[in-house]
Amino acid sequence: MNEEIIKAYEVIKDGGIILYPTDTVWGIGCDATNAEAVAKIYKLKQRAETQSMIVLMNGEKMMYNVFKNIPDVAWQIWDLSDKPTTLILDDARNVAPNIIAADKSLGVRLVKEPFCYKLMERMKKPLVSTSANISGQPTPIAFKDISPEIINGVDYVVNLYQDKINGKSSTIIKLTNDSQVKVIRK
Repeated sequence: MNEEIIKAYEVIKDGGIILYPTDTVWGIGCDATNAEAVAKIYKLKQRAETQSMIVLMNGEKMMYNVFKNIPDVAWQIWDLSDKPTTLILDDARNVAPNIIAADKSLGVRLVKEPFCYKLMERMKKPLVSTSANISGQPTPIAFKDISPEIINGVDYVVNLYQDKINGKSSTIIKLTNDSQVKVIRK
């Protein structure tokens, strides 16, 4: 795993995009602070930049670097969730502008999955995570289901867990600074 972390880090550090296993489905990712790398993902996915993507983080320090105010309920949801949960929070900062939604919100998920966690530890930055498919196509549940267009369109394919069948995408909940809660995807 350490060798794959080093290879992925080198690609990301140079502005590249990777195909990698997450705690949910296979993802396409890059440095969430690099607007040019984020634009490459939008282009590969044939996705409008108005459809924001989520960002993975590995702890409180990273979270508070991106969000000045994090509602207490966010931490409670993550602590109580028995499956990966993405929260959309208000007023994101210190990430690429083209990853932040028009309403200044950003979807984030705290991960414990070893590969993602250790990669971000090395990067010292959040990691973009979007499903490994062309926009509008079904989300692949296994590496073998990922289209050649995606595999050939990234700068590096992480060589881990390629035989694993993944669960499903994360739950998505929007939390606003004024305490509104809306479930986007169960």
